[in-house]
Order: sequence, then structure tokens, then C-alpha cells
Amino acid sequence: MVLKAIEESIKPVGQVNVGSVPAPAPAAETAAVDGESVYKGTCMACHATGAAGAPKVGDKAAWKPRIDQGMDTLLKHAIGGFKAMPPKGGNANLSDEAVKAAIEYMLSQSQ
Repeated sequence: MVLKAIEESIKPVGQVNVGSVPAPAPAAETAAVDGESVYKGTCMACHATGAAGAPKVGDKAAWKPRIDQGMDTLLKHAIGGFKAMPPKGGNANLSDEAVKAAIEYMLSQSQ
């Protein structure tokens, strides 16, 4: 009797029919990654303020030694983390392509 009362109290009261909704296209197919948006959403917290020793965007002297290491090294450090910087700037949802776009944006503002 108790089981029947529980089943009655938790039974569905209706259904939702949303019809046929196409699946969204993968992000890579919808548009190119915008490095500035990635920077503003993830990287800016440290790279605009210099927090934890992060080179500030626009500071050519701070970026030069990093630029001299090459894009492969910058990308490796940004994706895997380096010193105080967590992997992908702390945003594990970023694709490697998005990380690269953010680096390219920061470099374009810092050379």
C-alpha cells in the first residue's frame, strides 16, 4: 500500500513534445573562433591585470621573450598550463583551436 502511494505521488503528470528539432551544427562548422572573444571570456582576468606574473596584453617587453620561443611553445604552455597559469587558462571547455586564437589575438596586440 505504501509503495502504491509513492508510485502515485511521483508519476508523471504530462509530456512535452518539442517536435522535430535539428541538432545544432558543431561550433567549428558554424563560424571561425574569435580570439578576442576567447581572450575577453577567459584570458583577460590575468592578461589584462598581470595577475600571477601573466604578461599584460600590449606590454611588448613582457611578450618579446615569449614570442621568441615560438607559437608551438606558447600553445603548449597555454594548453597544458605553465607556472601559475592553469591548463587552458582554467577553462577546460576551450578547444585547442580557441586557445590558439586567443594567443594570436594577444600577440597581435603585443608586438
